[in-house]
Amino acid sequence: MSATKYIIEIATSDFATTRSAVEGGADRIELCANLAEGGTTASYGTLVQCREKFSLPIYPIIRSRGGDFLYTDEEFGIMLKDVKLCRQLGFDGVVIGFLHIDGTIDVERTSELIEAAYPLEVTFHRAFDRCKDPFEAMEELIKIGCERILTSGQQPTAPEGVGLLASLNKAADQRIIIMPGSGVTPENIKSLKESTGCREFHASLRRKEESKMKFIHPSFKDSEESYMNNSILAEEVKALKEALS
Repeated sequence: MSATKYIIEIATSDFATTRSAVEGGADRIELCANLAEGGTTASYGTLVQCREKFSLPIYPIIRSRGGDFLYTDEEFGIMLKDVKLCRQLGFDGVVIGFLHIDGTIDVERTSELIEAAYPLEVTFHRAFDRCKDPFEAMEELIKIGCERILTSGQQPTAPEGVGLLASLNKAADQRIIIMPGSGVTPENIKSLKESTGCREFHASLRRKEESKMKFIHPSFKDSEESYMNNSILAEEVKALKEALS
């Protein structure tokens, strides 16, 4: 009997963090900008550079802004264009998520982007954690052809939502992938695996590193925005994978 294959997806915020995640052995990348806002679509230049340089599966997030998941027609139009661009650039999948004002899944818009993305695979992101009925939502996403759901079990972090994650994974019955994300670390990923039965896990492993600038303007010396950069340590990605083996 072959060993269970586990997948580690790393959310990255730019080219440098993507390179570190790849060096650490990530199986897949969720490519974002602005992770502090939950992730928005990366710039054209970042998309092209990452696709040209890295051969592993990369799924750009398609999200025109931070905030809620209730979008205007104009915002949806932007995201439709971004999906088509990602398909043209040769990505492997995209990450999307839309809700109605009442907390139900916006099935119509989600379906439209799934069709526009084809043959790219589609992950429904943590908009799922803000929906009213997760089991009804899961069945709708299965019906329209989503490949996976990124979820923390409708709690701020996956360890807090472990009960719902386990129930969703059982109810999914291999019809859709349930991928725990948020707060996933080398210290808790083994427990999450054992408690949920899930095989794919999502982590950002976000940290900050000091700027290499030699001149620090005194008016901004304490400004994280000015002199701290996003960082991922390849060693932490390796540790995450090793904890699953």
